[in-house]
Amino acid sequence: MQDKPVAGVLSPAESAPLDWTAVRGYLAAHGLALDDAPPPGQFKGGLANLNYLIHVDGRPAVLRRPPPGELPAGAHDMAREHRILSRLADALSFVPRSLLLCEDKSVVGVPFQIIEYRAGLTVRDRLPPELAGRPEAGARLSEVVLATLAAIHAVDPASVGLDDLGRPAGFLGRAIAGWRKRGMAVQDEVSAPLSAEIGDWLAAHAVPDGAPSLLHNDFKLDNMILAPSDLSAVGVVDWDQGTRGDPLFDLATTISYWTEPDDPPALHEMGQMPTAEPGFITRQQAVARYAALTGRDLSDFLFYRALGMFKTCVIFLQLGHRHVTGQTSDPRYAHLTAMANGLLEFTHDITRGRAF
Repeated sequence: MQDKPVAGVLSPAESAPLDWTAVRGYLAAHGLALDDAPPPGQFKGGLANLNYLIHVDGRPAVLRRPPPGELPAGAHDMAREHRILSRLADALSFVPRSLLLCEDKSVVGVPFQIIEYRAGLTVRDRLPPELAGRPEAGARLSEVVLATLAAIHAVDPASVGLDDLGRPAGFLGRAIAGWRKRGMAVQDEVSAPLSAEIGDWLAAHAVPDGAPSLLHNDFKLDNMILAPSDLSAVGVVDWDQGTRGDPLFDLATTISYWTEPDDPPALHEMGQMPTAEPGFITRQQAVARYAALTGRDLSDFLFYRALGMFKTCVIFLQLGHRHVTGQTSDPRYAHLTAMANGLLEFTHDITRGRAF
């Protein structure tokens, strides 16, 4: 097997270090052989979990582990993700199967898992060169995102043994309280008053929980792997926040990343999806398309929209806090607190009917 660079993968020297001798020993004890060549390399992109392209028994696979440092409660849960991926793969062809979970922190210091590798195209904050000259790409990607999310929500959790995942009863109330609490732990003088007002609005406008479904909880384009030919989904990754709950909260999370050309600078700085580029449908159109695909009533979606946006604000506050407190020196984190405060101002406008 030749040692060739792979697009989107760092060289061993550029990758975050990991004790590969310990990994090799752990895999061997479970009947798997970590290949020496090509050597493991970390996938580029992402601000949280670390993912490495490895080869096991002559086939590519992914080793996935949490980021270093203190972690927010409930985040980066390798055991939860392993359980979801090892079962949901039976129902959805675009879900890669988790092959092995290591919960023994003595191996590399944190839990990790080995997941099937899916080759394909990943779209991040901008349309990649591969899609240049394809004017239909924006509309097609819009449809694939929404249809894939609808397919996830259509799975009967009991059919894949996930009917006891999470706690769907009281889901929305806990989401409001939980994200308010997380925000308070990382707020500054700018975010504190905005977070308080938004939290009060959410509590006053809470709606009853909808019928629960499986939730991805961070569904967006860069968590999808696409077939280059027709841009269909061949992989949906990053399930460590997966649970059961109101599916409109999942939709709201996706819409929180759905920027438009006239949005304030903070939303463009977020750089999560290229939906401000020509060809993509608007947020309002995306919500209407999801409603058409699923038949769900979205008449109360303003509440979900504000809650999903508030969640995204707090996540970026948490990431920025890692830089403020010295948990990371990665320069990509340096502007995130200021950006999150801009997102909070936009979310405040949503609650006042000045934005969507």
